Amino acid sequence: MAAFRTWKHGLRITQKATSITLPDFLVPALYKPTVSATRSRSFTTSVPSFSRIGAAAIAIPPDVHLHLLEPPSKRKSATVRIEPAKTLEIHGPLGNTSLQLPPYMSYALDQEGKKVSLNVLDSEQRNQREMWGTTRAYLQNHILGVSEGHTAILRLVGVGYRATVEPTAITVSPEYPGQQFVSLKVGYSHPIELPVPLGVKASTPLPTRILLEGIDKEDVKSFAAKIREWRKPEPYKGKGIFVNEETIKLKAKKIK
Repeated sequence: MAAFRTWKHGLRITQKATSITLPDFLVPALYKPTVSATRSRSFTTSVPSFSRIGAAAIAIPPDVHLHLLEPPSKRKSATVRIEPAKTLEIHGPLGNTSLQLPPYMSYALDQEGKKVSLNVLDSEQRNQREMWGTTRAYLQNHILGVSEGHTAILRLVGVGYRATVEPTAITVSPEYPGQQFVSLKVGYSHPIELPVPLGVKASTPLPTRILLEGIDKEDVKSFAAKIREWRKPEPYKGKGIFVNEETIKLKAKKIK
């Protein structure tokens, strides 16, 4: 309570002023939120949990063998020590490949259960936790590649679209002996000749189908993407080069 004085007709009048508390939404500029109000609210009530993909074990087929190469550590100076990456070799019936493991990642092989698992030094560090699951996915793709192989099927949809695999090319020179070339006829005035990368096998079971096979998933998928670049699927007539189970939603034709 506060008192103030006023003068009226020569008389001094003393009045008492009552304090009025306004709601917070009426005075937003003067409102100071409390600690509980400033605390961020979650949109979910479930407990946050991290991915456990990196810690999951990978089953090894009977005809696949793994061998870890431990390189000697190199010293840059008397105080700083650099640990090089370790190399994991994967041998299988379809070929051999290798994978680089970061220095902070360890490798455990269960000979009885035919399983392999990866571990990191400190799972609280973000970079180690991120590369844990990524490296595990790479290793699984390598094991699957040397045992069963990776494939990509491309479908040529369009009038007159054809594809063949040729031993020679006119517009492209070979990069290694025995290299093959995929020749595309997809609406251009000249055929498109694409060299098949090393480690990838290309064939055409049908004139409108291209089958790519290889032990490296990255090489197979990247070459399939290069072929698709020449005729991307368009949404009005549905023509183009489709990879695997790719589909496209058709749009209504534009009417002027």
